Amino acid sequence: MRKLLKIMLILCAVCLLAGCRDNRSAASAPAGAEHAGLYVDGTQLKTAEGEPVVLRGINHAHCWYRTSDETAFAAIADTGANCIRIVCACGIQWDSDTAESVAEAIERARQLGMLAIVEVHDGTGDNSIDTLKKIAEFWCGIADVFEGTEDHCILNIANEWCGKRSADIWRDGYTTVIPMLREAGIKNVIMVDAPGWGQFGRAAAKAGVDIFESDPDRNTMFSVHMYGLSGGSKRRIRRNLTASTDRNLCVCVGEFGYKHSDGDVKEDYLMQYCEEQNIGYLAWSWKGNSGGVEYLDLANEWDGSVLSADWGETVINGEYGIRATSKPVIAAGSP
Repeated sequence: MRKLLKIMLILCAVCLLAGCRDNRSAASAPAGAEHAGLYVDGTQLKTAEGEPVVLRGINHAHCWYRTSDETAFAAIADTGANCIRIVCACGIQWDSDTAESVAEAIERARQLGMLAIVEVHDGTGDNSIDTLKKIAEFWCGIADVFEGTEDHCILNIANEWCGKRSADIWRDGYTTVIPMLREAGIKNVIMVDAPGWGQFGRAAAKAGVDIFESDPDRNTMFSVHMYGLSGGSKRRIRRNLTASTDRNLCVCVGEFGYKHSDGDVKEDYLMQYCEEQNIGYLAWSWKGNSGGVEYLDLANEWDGSVLSADWGETVINGEYGIRATSKPVIAAGSP
């Protein structure tokens, strides 16, 4: 009897675990399909011509330091970065960007040979789907900006929306807003940050395929931010990324530091693992950090003439850093 009870308890536990995971895999892009620009094909991001793209880039706080854009963009391009993640605002917390300011930032990146990844920062840590909808409405309102940028711009809808480690809230929010963006005519690759302030990458095991399949274009990728919680050990780094790749979903590390308020980060291993697995990474951030996290500045000067010894030198000049591993995606000044 005890043996039978033990077996039944084990079976119940297995069933409960199965209910927390989605063992489906996302479908890859149809063979021979034509694409207007960048597109997602299984675990890979590709150019319109079908060449794999591995993101190697840096975050820049555009919406707080707009007057430094010209200097910062040029300096980031000089590191060899093939992309730049551009922090924008929609007016919920900070002065809103406009269609003109977003278009200018995207074009500045293109002229310097970098893909532009634009995101709105106002919903950081927010759990309200209404907030996410307001951010989506901002993008829909400037949808014309994205026309013709499909080969050099990715839309990272909202930075770290959904502070809770909840795959359900995360799924419900993004399955609501992604169709809105497509209905507005935006054809670019969409990037979705993980919940849990971007660090709960394992949520993709439960809800990633649902979010991917809510996109009528099946052109959505995912991003995990790696600080102490998600990047504090080799095992956590792998688990937070394989939650996506094991389900044939494309993922990158959209932000990471070498330490943060929640602990140390295994940044050397993170960069090595990303290089070995052809996974993109973007370091946080070029300059302008404050409030006790100034150590996350990669550069001590906006022009990059002096890099921070503990952080900037590692990301840019390290063994698995940007200079050693970045490959161009678009040519500077390309039409």
